Amino acid sequence: MHTLFSLPVFGVLLLGCLSATLAPDQPGASTSTPPPSPAQKRVVFIAGKCSHGPGEHEHKAGCILLAKRLRENVPGIVTEVFTEGWPTRSEALDQAAAVVVYGDGGEGHMINQHLEKVNTLMKKGVGLVCIHYAVEVPKGTPGNYFMDWIGGYFETFWSVNPVWTAEYKTIPSHVITRGVKPFTLNDEWYYHMRFQPGMQGVTPLLTTVPPASTLNRKDGPHEGNPAVRAEISEGKPQHMAWCRERPDGGRGFGITGGHFHRVWADDNMRKLVLNAITWVAKAEVPREGVSSSTPSNDEMGENRCPH
Repeated sequence: MHTLFSLPVFGVLLLGCLSATLAPDQPGASTSTPPPSPAQKRVVFIAGKCSHGPGEHEHKAGCILLAKRLRENVPGIVTEVFTEGWPTRSEALDQAAAVVVYGDGGEGHMINQHLEKVNTLMKKGVGLVCIHYAVEVPKGTPGNYFMDWIGGYFETFWSVNPVWTAEYKTIPSHVITRGVKPFTLNDEWYYHMRFQPGMQGVTPLLTTVPPASTLNRKDGPHEGNPAVRAEISEGKPQHMAWCRERPDGGRGFGITGGHFHRVWADDNMRKLVLNAITWVAKAEVPREGVSSSTPSNDEMGENRCPH
């Protein structure tokens, strides 16, 4: 027996299929999963737009890769990835256990226009993860919020942004560092961040002493200043990743690396960030950390900015 569809019904079905296929690439759209059950943790990734050369600031590709590894390896976590900046859907952050922001910062930081909305989420205990340039916001109200939400931020004329090879010879004991071994990685590692006074509630996770060669540029908003030069000349350790447990019960995590897309192929770097997202969302971090397969060259080439 043959089942016949009328043309109008067939048209609706076809339109629905096309919409589902095209949605992730449309402004403010996302790659999504069904709403979480009460036992699940919903993690929302917000990727900034393309802004740099090939292999740099690949926010969309990085978010999709990390979200996939999180779903595959942490039971109870569901993810949604918004790929074109701040989501336009009013309900996009509803029921989020954690928000991951990976995009350009400074004056153009996507959170700048949504500070009060984000602060309301933070007061409800929602976690916040900021990766690379997303840790930089203007000094003043945005910076003060970031010191509260994640413990610190990149402050111009105080922090610096050199590209260098960081050696993390010792890894402190923390839930976020489970299974993470000492590693060496070349990246644009910001340092001399502006932290909570007295590091209140802040736990450093990646710390080393940058070489003097990282300050071979003239002083400028991102390049150098007397304060950072004095600390490096004295051999004072600098923190490139950290977390904070807030008095409101929420959690935050910041990491200054992530300029180059290639860093997500480093098993220790990837594990640290996956552990951090899991912890910030208040899900269970496995005893040996969130293990995930090393992405292939083909996967590393997926979802990247057109150049």
